[in-house]
Amino acid sequence: MSKIPMKIIFYHMVVALVTIMPLHVSAALPQMTTEQILSIQEKQDWKIVDCRLNDAFNGWKLDGVEQGGHIPGATDFSANWLKIDGNEKELKETLAAKGMSKDKNIVLYDANGKDATVVAEYLESQGFGDLHYYDIKNWPVERQLQRYENYHLIVPAVIVHDILEGQTPETFPADKNIKIVEASWGEEKTSYAKGHIPTSFHINTDNIEPPTTTDPVMWMLADDDTLSEFALKFGFTKDDVVIVTGAEQMAAYRIALVLRYIGVEDVRVLNGGTLSWTLAGYELEKKSHKPSSVADFGAQIPGDPSVIDTIEEAKAGLTTPDTYTLVDNRTWDEHIGAISGYSYHKIKGRIPGSVFGYAGKTDAYSLDYFRNPDKTMRNVDEILALWQEQGIDTNKRLAFTCGSGWRAAEIFYYADVYGLKDIGVYSDGWIGWSNNGNPFVTGEPKK
Repeated sequence: MSKIPMKIIFYHMVVALVTIMPLHVSAALPQMTTEQILSIQEKQDWKIVDCRLNDAFNGWKLDGVEQGGHIPGATDFSANWLKIDGNEKELKETLAAKGMSKDKNIVLYDANGKDATVVAEYLESQGFGDLHYYDIKNWPVERQLQRYENYHLIVPAVIVHDILEGQTPETFPADKNIKIVEASWGEEKTSYAKGHIPTSFHINTDNIEPPTTTDPVMWMLADDDTLSEFALKFGFTKDDVVIVTGAEQMAAYRIALVLRYIGVEDVRVLNGGTLSWTLAGYELEKKSHKPSSVADFGAQIPGDPSVIDTIEEAKAGLTTPDTYTLVDNRTWDEHIGAISGYSYHKIKGRIPGSVFGYAGKTDAYSLDYFRNPDKTMRNVDEILALWQEQGIDTNKRLAFTCGSGWRAAEIFYYADVYGLKDIGVYSDGWIGWSNNGNPFVTGEPKK
């Protein structure tokens, strides 16, 4: 069994103290009424902050609330982020990005009386003084909270735990079995054997992206016949409910996207990956589980080809920029051709007509602009603001692309969680495009 980091143990000790000592930081803060919250929603010198799990902010009903979602206009700063070791610099950058400055009145809210206390203690340590508290359970039922249209597509660890305990949580059908799978590159010993969500079986991403026989080796999405064999081998049918997990979320989202393309009707991902599981205080398992194969998927494959654009569809879309945008979700250095992003791929540049859409700050394995400090999905308002800066119109068909589809798959899911309608992934990405001798450009785009 895996060990739980000391910072998480310390966090739960703080929460326990809050429980037995109610007159702690949040109890000492000025208590806000719903009427007061409504009166300051539009004021620039106030900031309303959701301190709960980001899953609650997204829409899940956690900690006994009657409504899922967040107060309109609120930002988020989750107590969960304070469990991460060595992220002080990131936390300060996050405060600034969210407009949480010391000259503003900050209203912290939660549903358990604990999360806001943890955040208040942190803010006080950073010199914040004008802090207030609101209990979200006081929010009137007749007033709608904001929640993302498809919040159910990314699942909190506590909901997965409830499923393993035999419960049927909100949004899950009571009449279907739920399959939990772990996705990662390599054989079980590479990642799965080091710890995974209990009962999950392993999927090596090579099953959907077989390595080529070329030198250097490349990994491109398999053809439909190979993906059909994959579905049967791992026991998937169109009627399944699947939760994909993994230590590296990009792998989980890549597998989830492919399962949707094949035609599995209900495919979800553990928000924050296995890190969210351990941050919740749950143990990972090391026992190996194997899938049971099936003889019939139950429908023609692919069942939902709209989620993946072929190179022909990408080329056609680029000729109609009024209705189609190819969103380049790579680092800026990859976009301008300063680096290729991959040790096994040497061609540098970008697809002509593609628009920079952000990804990570360092390399091809980072997604800083789309993740919170605990690797959960970032507040969509902040993602949309980044795209607006680049002139990306979300009313058009957005085809996300990166090097070979991993980063783009995660971003696709986040866009879908929010509720964008006409979206997909150009799966072959920069590697597939440039390897086939297609034109490309380098340098900074002309404004």
